[in-house]
Amino acid sequence: MARAAVSTAPLSRLHSPPPPVHHCTVSHPELRIRQQRRAPGIASALPEVVADLPPLSLPAAAAAAAAVAAAVSLSDPERRRKAQAAAVGGGDKEAVRAYFNSTGFERWRKIYGSNTDDVNRVQLDIREGHAQTVAAALAMLRDSPDVPLSGATVCDAGCGTGSLAIPLASAGASVLASDISAAMVSEAQRQAAAASGSASFVMPRFEVRDLESLEGRYDVVVCLDVLIHYPREEAQKMIRHLASLADKRLLISFAPLTLYLGLLKRVGELFPGPSKATRAYLHAEKDIEEALRDAGWRVSKRGFISTQFYFAKLFEAVPVAGSSSSS
Repeated sequence: MARAAVSTAPLSRLHSPPPPVHHCTVSHPELRIRQQRRAPGIASALPEVVADLPPLSLPAAAAAAAAVAAAVSLSDPERRRKAQAAAVGGGDKEAVRAYFNSTGFERWRKIYGSNTDDVNRVQLDIREGHAQTVAAALAMLRDSPDVPLSGATVCDAGCGTGSLAIPLASAGASVLASDISAAMVSEAQRQAAAASGSASFVMPRFEVRDLESLEGRYDVVVCLDVLIHYPREEAQKMIRHLASLADKRLLISFAPLTLYLGLLKRVGELFPGPSKATRAYLHAEKDIEEALRDAGWRVSKRGFISTQFYFAKLFEAVPVAGSSSSS
């Protein structure tokens, strides 16, 4: 499953309409990457069936608006999610585990892979966004002189198919790679074995675990594209837990909560499908920072990764001098 405990690629799994720019930026202090693409037209920001409709007269437009309002009122994403969770005998966590051990595993293994023959344009875009997040996280870690990757202990909380754990292992890091999905962990092990040719490679230790059960102490803890499965209070609690495992660095990515993305998420919920089998939670930056402060950490670097169908904020945090977590 992409990212541990429960994973995802922020908003990518919502199939939201594209924003006007495509870029990846990592700032503070000197890291910055930016890519631009042609902005899509307004029609491309609507479902295809709607974008192809001819212009409407005022009465027809009013009728269409009423139809949309009716669809919104009849759509009950919460009821649908509860039914999905009940079908697997539990709540969010059980639904996520079941999804990423079945249809979700096949879908995301394909997205995270390298084969381009069996993926569509949206999936390729999501793959690119996820790859940018992994690259930005690696750049942040390599830019930390006090934590050389060779010999560092790293917890990849939500390893998915190993897209981060494997390059960390290739750099000589000692990695615990965990995921809630046994299928994802098995695939990560397979890919790690195929990549283990270099002399510096240290085979990761793979475990099937959710975030709550992670334990131990590590130089670095990384949790990419997982918090989308946690509501606000649970996400803050989980951040504090992850911080308790880290000594020097904590890297977290999350789908940002903005008015625009919140609206796209709501629109996406009107068109249910197998890719929306789990909940998706957006998070305000201030809530993530609040949880870090409560744990005695502060944000030292920030990144923003955005493609047409993938959006993620990336924070690197360090212990506040004198806090209990830095001792």
